[in-house]
Amino acid sequence: MSVVILGIESSCDDTSAAIIKDGVLCSNVIASQAVHEAYGGVVPELASRAHQQNIVPVVSEAIKRAGTTKADISAIAFTRGPGLMGSLLVGNSFAKGLSLSLGVPLLDVNHLQAHVLAHFIKKSPEQDTAPQFPFICLLVSGGNSQIIKVDSYDKMQVIGQTIDDAAGEAFDKCAKVMGLGYPGGPVIDRLAKEGDATLFSLSRPHIGGYDYSFSGLKTSFLYLLRDELAVDPDFVNKNKAHLAASLQAAIVDILMNKLRKAVKDSGINRVAVAGGVSANSAVRQAFLDHSARYGWKVYIPEFSFTTDNAAMVAITGYFKYQNGEYCDINAPSFSRVENQLV
Repeated sequence: MSVVILGIESSCDDTSAAIIKDGVLCSNVIASQAVHEAYGGVVPELASRAHQQNIVPVVSEAIKRAGTTKADISAIAFTRGPGLMGSLLVGNSFAKGLSLSLGVPLLDVNHLQAHVLAHFIKKSPEQDTAPQFPFICLLVSGGNSQIIKVDSYDKMQVIGQTIDDAAGEAFDKCAKVMGLGYPGGPVIDRLAKEGDATLFSLSRPHIGGYDYSFSGLKTSFLYLLRDELAVDPDFVNKNKAHLAASLQAAIVDILMNKLRKAVKDSGINRVAVAGGVSANSAVRQAFLDHSARYGWKVYIPEFSFTTDNAAMVAITGYFKYQNGEYCDINAPSFSRVENQLV
């Protein structure tokens, strides 16, 4: 009998549902929330309200596209945390209600663990592109910048992480002061292709270990704008592409410096990248360059699996279902996670 997992993701501002059947992806539906663009960032209350509106049609569409029915579902996987509490509660409550009505078990999923395991999503039974254990994963998004040692699907250890802003925050906040809108990362990426990354010098952090810091970079970028705008009020408009290129180059440089150290010290040359910022073209190119230069075997996700999506939740749930790791109906959501992911 086939194992059919319904995955539900609602940790931030994307409502998503996916169906995985016997480890193979059958559907992955995502409803994004444009309402936050006017505020320059995600507004938690608006996000939770939008999830309430979207979750029923999104789940229904995922089941329909997969060519299955609710009666075929073996278990329901949902993002328990970390994330925005109001958003998480919508997915949590819906998953529990559907679990009770169908009489199927619940599978709680750590959002960060799911991003890492997005590399194990298969579109066909024959696909075999997942990294072998152990491997090192750089998880970069709007809320997280972490280096993770992955020994198995259920054994991951954060060995380095940001002590302040995440890489995605640095992109978004700097883009905001440039007047580029939200989210700023994709706009910076597009503009950077037309700019000179060597034109402006931005500070780099000097902290030990594998931890990251992006607050100093952000501050130096703001000081640069302040000083130049005092001389030329049209400075940003004249130099958008060069500013974007310099910012992007600095962020990628910071990310890869610590990752190189972690890979060298661990002796593990299988290296993956995950999270929303892994869609950035400079990050992806840096991985390819490091593969050629240092002999890394790199794993770069499809663009559709970089942002928050339920396919990564469903594949994580599939692994947990196989081991009988079910979730108690009373399990609460959580907004933060410690260094040990699982």
